[in-house]
Amino acid sequence: MFGEELKYAREAAGYTQEELGKLRHCDRTVISRTESGKRKPSIEEVEDLSRLLNTGDLLMRLYGRVDWSASIEHPDWFQEYVDVEAISIGLRAYQDGTIYGLLQCQQYARALFDTGDAAGNSEEIEELTRARLSRQSRFLVSDGPLLLVILDESAIRRVVGGPDVMRCQMEHLLRVARLRNVVIHVAPFSNQRTLINTAMVLLELPDGQRMVYSESLDRGHLSGDSATVARHQRRYDQFRGECLSGSDSLRLIAEALEGFRDEEQRVRRGRLAEEQLQRQQRRQLHRGSPRIPRPRPRA
Repeated sequence: MFGEELKYAREAAGYTQEELGKLRHCDRTVISRTESGKRKPSIEEVEDLSRLLNTGDLLMRLYGRVDWSASIEHPDWFQEYVDVEAISIGLRAYQDGTIYGLLQCQQYARALFDTGDAAGNSEEIEELTRARLSRQSRFLVSDGPLLLVILDESAIRRVVGGPDVMRCQMEHLLRVARLRNVVIHVAPFSNQRTLINTAMVLLELPDGQRMVYSESLDRGHLSGDSATVARHQRRYDQFRGECLSGSDSLRLIAEALEGFRDEEQRVRRGRLAEEQLQRQQRRQLHRGSPRIPRPRPRA
């Protein structure tokens, strides 16, 4: 409701989103997200917009009637998060059980989707995998936004797709950790005092706004409420202090990599031994089978 009225007032005043953004010394996306109801403006901003668009006290009255911290759940909840992620300038995440999505390699993401609702549907699995990898492009580059991820040790110990997939995933983590904007910490099983009950993401947007995102079984929860964000940010910072340092975290990942390599070799040797046994059994079966005389051609 607020966004629609703002859009009407802007168009009535003859401004584009970009022009209004320049008047307010902000990016066009700030105006766009405010008009679409995805961003809460400050009181000072509403006062400035009221002056620029000559709306009197209309916007301020509407601003006071909106429940800005309401929890909205709708079918396209994840797309809403993706839209915010796509313009964020900093992202801090915590993930347990599995590798965080923006750090997953192709083999791991595909294997993970194959264990979920899309299991057995190769076309859907490929589509989901492409969608996930496409979100990584702006982060996994040397000049990308900050990507700071805390992985619970369970995320690198839990085997998804077999030791060969985990080997690829550990190699991928070590590779992307070389980027200047990517920081990875591991929260070890031991020495954990602060408890975070669910995976979460803290996002910083170009206009300085901060948001927090988490998921329940069937819903995503994206909140820009300042008190909520501050509470989760404080817990995240405390938890990060209990994690291994960046270098120690990479050493633990490298150790896990060696373990998966050894397991992969053991699996390969086991398969080779099984194939050799099957060939030997087939030869023995052939030798022990009764001979069937074949008709000889007449001279």
